[in-house]
Parts: sequence; C-alpha cells; structure tokens
Amino acid sequence: MPTSPLIIRQAYHGRAENTMSFQNPLVKEILGLSRRIWALHHALSLMGWDAETYMPPRGLEERSIATGELTMLAQELTLNPKLVELVDKASRLEGLNDYERGVIRVLSRSIRIAKALPPSLVGELARLGQEARGAWLEAKKRNDYSVFKPYMERIIELEREAAEHLGYEEHPYDALLDLYEEGLTTRDMDRVFSIIEPVIREVLDKVLSEGYYPQKHPLEEARYCEEDARRLNEEILRILGYPLGERGRFDVSAHPFTTGIGIDDVRITTRYEGYDFKRSLLGTIHEFGHALYELQIDKRLKTTPLSGGVSAGIHESQSRFWENMIGRSKAFTQAFHPLIKKHLGRILGDIDAEEIYRYFNTVRPSLIRTEADEVTYNLHILLRYRLEKLMIEGELKAGDLPEAWNDEMERLLGVRPKGHADGVLQDIHWSMASIGYFPTYTLGNVVAAQVWSHMSGELNIYEHVLDMDFKPIRRYLEEKVHHWGSTYAPKELLKRSFGEEINPEHFAEYLRRKYLDKKI
Repeated sequence: MPTSPLIIRQAYHGRAENTMSFQNPLVKEILGLSRRIWALHHALSLMGWDAETYMPPRGLEERSIATGELTMLAQELTLNPKLVELVDKASRLEGLNDYERGVIRVLSRSIRIAKALPPSLVGELARLGQEARGAWLEAKKRNDYSVFKPYMERIIELEREAAEHLGYEEHPYDALLDLYEEGLTTRDMDRVFSIIEPVIREVLDKVLSEGYYPQKHPLEEARYCEEDARRLNEEILRILGYPLGERGRFDVSAHPFTTGIGIDDVRITTRYEGYDFKRSLLGTIHEFGHALYELQIDKRLKTTPLSGGVSAGIHESQSRFWENMIGRSKAFTQAFHPLIKKHLGRILGDIDAEEIYRYFNTVRPSLIRTEADEVTYNLHILLRYRLEKLMIEGELKAGDLPEAWNDEMERLLGVRPKGHADGVLQDIHWSMASIGYFPTYTLGNVVAAQVWSHMSGELNIYEHVLDMDFKPIRRYLEEKVHHWGSTYAPKELLKRSFGEEINPEHFAEYLRRKYLDKKI
C-alpha cells in the first residue's frame, strides 16, 4: 500500500545497535541525532497500519490531524541545523565504508527533499491524503466521481507544486518518480514500456487465440469458507518461511498491504471476498514477498537509515517474484495441490494440479488492475503512467480525467468502463497523493524477472519449489537484495548483484517462456 513520500517517512531510523558496521565517530553522532525522527516514523507506521485494520471509522478525523502534525514535526527535526551540518561534513569524508556511505546518501537525500518542500505543503499533503481517502471511498461506493473531483483537483495542484520545489532536469514528473524510486526518470520508464508493450501484445494475441490459458475459469465463481481460506493461507505462509506470531502478524484489510514497523515487526494483511480463492492466496504470497525483504535485512542495520527496503520498485520486485514466478508456477500448484485440496476440497472436487495452474493463470483483458493477469497487468500501469505525466505537465485537468481514462483503457485493453467505480476511481493511490507510485509496479515486474533470470542460472528454482524447500531461494534473495537494506541506491544494487541496471529484456523472455513455450 503506497504512502506519499512527501511526508518524509523512509529516511530516519536512529542509532545502530551493532557498531561493527559504523565505526566513524561522525557517522555515529549523526545516527544518534536521528533517533527521535526514527521514533516518529516508527509511530507513524503503526498508526498507518492501525488505520487500515482496527481503527474505528470515526477516528479518521483525529488520525488525519495527528498524522499531519507528526509529519511536519519529522520534517522540522530533519532540518535540525546540527544534523544538516554533520551530514554535510560527513559527505566530504573519505574512507567511509559502504554502510556509512549509505547512511550519508539516504540522509542527504531526505534533507534535500525536506529543504525543498515547504512545511505547509508537507502538512497539507499529509492531511489531504487522509481526508481524500474518505471522499474516494464514498465516491467509489456511489460510483460518482464528482464527490472526489475537488480533492483530485487539489492533489494535482499540490503535486505539481511539489515537483517544482523538488526540481528536475528533463520532466517535472521525474521529481515525483524519484520520491518512490531513487534515480528513476521518465526516460527510464519510456524505454521499459517501449520494449515490453509490443511483447505483451504479441503474447496476448497468441494466448487468446490458442486457449490453453483460459479467459475464464469456473473456480473464479466458486464460493469458499473464509475460515478454510485463512487456514490455507497461514499454512502456506509458514512453509514459505514467514515467522507468524514471532516477528509478524497476519490480518485482514480492505486492500492487502505490508507494514515494516521494524526488522523484527513486519505485518501483512490479505482480504477474503468469499469467491475466487486465488485472489486471497496469491495476494497473501505477494505480501509475504514484501515482508521477507524487510525481515531479511542485516540486523546490524536495525534502527538505522538503512533498515528498510531501498525503494518501491525494488520492494515490488520481491512481492512479484513470489506471487508470479513462484506462486503461479506449475511446480507450485503441483507441490501445494494436496494442501489446497485439504482446506478447499469442498469447492475443488476432483480438479487436479494442472487445472489449478490454468486457473491461477487465466488471461483476459479486464477493467480492474488488481484483478489483471501477468500478461495484461503492465498495460494498466502504462495507462496510469501516461495520465500522470499529462496531469503533472498541466495538460490534463481533474474534470477531464474520467473520459481520458476510459479512452486510454479502450485503446490499450479493448474494454471501456461503464462507470467511475471500475474506471478512474478503482485505485486508492491518487487519493493518498501518491502520484509517481504506479510506475514502480511495472518496474517491480521487470526487476522480478531480472532476479528470476539470474537466479535460474545458479539454482534449479522449481526443483526446490516441488520439494517445498524454500531456504535456498530465500538465501539467494537475502544475499543479492535483502541483506543490504537501503545501503545502495536501486540502480547500484542491481549493478552490484546482477551486473546490470534495469533490463526489461528479462521480462520479455519470461513472458515468452511461460505463455508461449509453456515451460514455467
């Protein structure tokens, strides 16, 4: 679940518990100064989790006020002259180790953002993000965009203002992309989409004409007992390696999400709609991927600026890897078929593992992003990417957004929404002032395939899945991605671990191997 980074939530996490990683006296002093900021963000994370799970609905007003005030306080502490002075001084030091350089990079970046954004803008965005979410929920319920339109107008206005304050070299949208994915630009995303869009269309046309991967499956309509699905999800989580009850919680929310409150406190949710059980199961596996990233960060980085995932896109790559490359694979459905039948036998009947695999991998153009399959999903993101660029350029107004959405949906996917609820109002992100977040979903899919491709060269992934032995897969991800937390910027992390930066060709290879060659 996205949160606007304009509320400066990622960068600060106090003192290191283990000084082995942090030897420089100046860096140690910097870590000590940031402890109060870490405490604020620890509390904000817990407040955010509570708002989506157990908070009474009428608590929203006071929670919005508290969130705005604490966010502005965090910005104020970020700009503590002593902290700014020490970070600036440390940035000129030679001989720092990688962890120490990472601390200075992360803090320098957050100080730059905090300096650029007026406190009034930060506070208003935080408050508006809370209030607009309520308006969005009501608008979606009533299928009436006019309820949300005034909030969307203000969000666009504030996000454009934020982009100008932050600065950019080529496109104002770059300033917002960078908030979620350090160093990401429209040039990067244009290149990614230019490579994967034609492959998606090639694969989609062949899949729809061949019919092996169905467009619909009877299990999508089959009703299940929520308690049965919950037990299945919990058992799968334990087999995958989620420390349920020790370092993690598993709850229910309207929209599944992960909250990394700390390295030893990582909470996930799912939802149960009562039909189409793969939504809940695969959503649970998706959130496990996010959680595993946080849980496998080097514990020496606990409570430091490096103790969280480095970016939204890298984070999404981990959830997509587990959901798609693992959960939707033939090996997974074969290995877990007995377990699924144990808990959901009433609706499965004599359906075998091959048929569950086909059910998990239905392919059809659809209106709803969260229900989209692997093949069409990134077309949903391309739609949002294009509209967001136009909004930030000033070429697309809030009042014109529904029609622009419908036209682009029809052009990309061949379907047209009949109402606002399954069109422009379907996602929560804009109500949270999270313009710039959507492209990280496609980036996550691209990097997930990159990880899969390189892992395949070192491990027989699907033999381990068949054996339900996920330790080698977890260890590989820990070594290549998780261990480092935010030590390296996203592109540098990919270069160090895999010898290349963002490479969408791996995603193209993955789609062809799975959906055309039927080998995964």
